[in-house]
Amino acid sequence: MLSQPSAEYFAHDCFAKLLGVELVAANDGGSKVRLDASGTHLNGLGGVHGGVIFALADIAFAVACNTRGQKAVGINAHIHYINSASAGELFAEAREVSCKSRLAHYLVDVTNREGTLLAQFSGMSYRLN
Repeated sequence: MLSQPSAEYFAHDCFAKLLGVELVAANDGGSKVRLDASGTHLNGLGGVHGGVIFALADIAFAVACNTRGQKAVGINAHIHYINSASAGELFAEAREVSCKSRLAHYLVDVTNREGTLLAQFSGMSYRLN
């Protein structure tokens, strides 16, 4: 299921398109995105680059922040890398933890096809309107 505001937001995300990220689902305060990580996403050791994992989580976070039709931007984010990631399907699923009038907090789990937790991302957004 895709909410109209999140689908519109994602359609304008040029960086997500550059990376090859696909929007799987989005609803009030949540989203799921997918990336088929391949050669261009790998680091010098052959694993998925940490920057790619962060970007995937950040894209899920951004979509989730913009599901309700209010423009929102990230004001803080950090990530914990838990397991190494290999080439293949990766998913980032964002969920809203807290939502006040202007500030909201989100958690994002990054997993592989088997469901192994690769990273956890935490972000805070600020609603512009």
